[in-house]
Amino acid sequence: MQTGVATRLLLLVVLPLLALSDTKHSSMDSEEPEPLGSQGPVVVIIGAGIAGIAAAEKLHKHGFQNIKVLEATGRTGGRIRTERFAKGLVEIGAQWIHGPSPGNPVFELASQFGLLRPDTLLEENQKIKWDDNPSSLQVIYSSAGRKIDPEVMTNITELYNTWVTQVRNFTNADCDPEASVGQFIREKIVHSSQEWDKEQVKMNMALLGALLKVECCVTAAHSMDQVALCPFGEYTMFPGLDCTIPKGFESLVNHMKAPLPEGTVLLNKAVKSIQWNGSFPGSNSHVHPVQVQCEDGDSFVADHVIVTVPLGFLKKRSVDFFSPPLSPRKTQAIKNLGFGTNNKIVLEFEKPFWDSNSTQIQIIWEGESPLTEPKEDMKQNWMKKIAGFVVLEPPEQMGHVLCGFIAGEQSEYMETLTDEEILSTMTDYFRKFTGDPELPPPISMVRSQWHSQPYTGGSYTYVAVGSSGIDVDNLAEPLPTDKEVLKPLQVLFAGEATERNFHSTTHGALMSGWREAQRLVDKYSDLGANVSKTKL
Repeated sequence: MQTGVATRLLLLVVLPLLALSDTKHSSMDSEEPEPLGSQGPVVVIIGAGIAGIAAAEKLHKHGFQNIKVLEATGRTGGRIRTERFAKGLVEIGAQWIHGPSPGNPVFELASQFGLLRPDTLLEENQKIKWDDNPSSLQVIYSSAGRKIDPEVMTNITELYNTWVTQVRNFTNADCDPEASVGQFIREKIVHSSQEWDKEQVKMNMALLGALLKVECCVTAAHSMDQVALCPFGEYTMFPGLDCTIPKGFESLVNHMKAPLPEGTVLLNKAVKSIQWNGSFPGSNSHVHPVQVQCEDGDSFVADHVIVTVPLGFLKKRSVDFFSPPLSPRKTQAIKNLGFGTNNKIVLEFEKPFWDSNSTQIQIIWEGESPLTEPKEDMKQNWMKKIAGFVVLEPPEQMGHVLCGFIAGEQSEYMETLTDEEILSTMTDYFRKFTGDPELPPPISMVRSQWHSQPYTGGSYTYVAVGSSGIDVDNLAEPLPTDKEVLKPLQVLFAGEATERNFHSTTHGALMSGWREAQRLVDKYSDLGANVSKTKL
């Protein structure tokens, strides 16, 4: 999510990672640990993203034998997706480990599996905080076909980041619950602009408009007017200079799932509904409280189900997905929280038009202002929402590749276009900004389409105006919620949307999977002892 001057563009993805230790968990039900039978409880996990795989891996490690992970698509990883492109690998989903430092479980696992570059492990890189990251090498183009002095951008970015710091220092007690981050930033812009001369106003407004587009990508919101001001500071960031996984983010998921027995993860097994609080006969005359029905007609009975599907899926399907229906409190949480789209457009060029030492390309539309909402034709102007580009490195392994980011309604519109339409638009786009009408077009392209993915419906979660961290907590609460119910912990909820301080991140998703697995580990506390005796 939020980041500092130098790496603000580098923290755009997912999917916007802080750590939870392997044994730490939120307050569980207060019942006594339940004894475990010879075969143990049947646990069904919905979704094979990093949250689902993390839950399965932890349960397996603690001796649970009857685990099934049902994945709707033909692959594991969820919103972590690595593909071959140009000369190397590109991330269609999560791109960076945000805050790679001790305590971040994604960083710790990637380090344990030997997936990181040596420089990532340097102590000085692990201590860097979001607001003091070293400057990246930027080239800034304007829509007038000229380069902008990076120092101009640095000055306005420093001012902007002071406002972001102020936003993060708000608490629920001293701000309007209906206030937005966008409203707060605009008020700061209006106040500061009174001290700028006429020429400064035009350029500074364009620069600030560009920064707000980046912020939209960070949060996956269409506008920062949709992002709640009061809980904004609850989002927690680890120190560390953001890094990538050279072998691809999916390699982390592959290492995590490697210990799982064959047949644990079932692909192309879309779930139609979850019936809970019932009595469903299973093997050995055991009656289970939950039954999972799949789209292909298969069904699975379970003692516990861990639901790790994205919030975007719950927004579309929660009404008919659960029987009996979810409580009004949980339904309202699903409705209140924001779930937006941040997509990528990855372009390969035969030769770079940017300097060899550049790591980012920032785009400035002169004449734009964050104080006015442009009413423009989406077909003609969708590309104006592109926040900027990251140069994928190293070129000898990647080729000459730029990765652009675009959020909101324009991002969703982009998904409806053909590859040819996007390539044509991007060719005109770069010719305009470089001022070179003969600039060769990109030679290949790949883009993400997270909004139109039927089991995703967007990129990641943000706390929207009208919602709060309490909604995140309500979403994470297991069913049934009444501690006096005879069969508690039937349906558990994981995924990045259920982590109040770490939503929108892969480490948040990982932590949530461990959290829900820990609920069951605690419930069957004798299981680990049984496993130890078996090994002896």
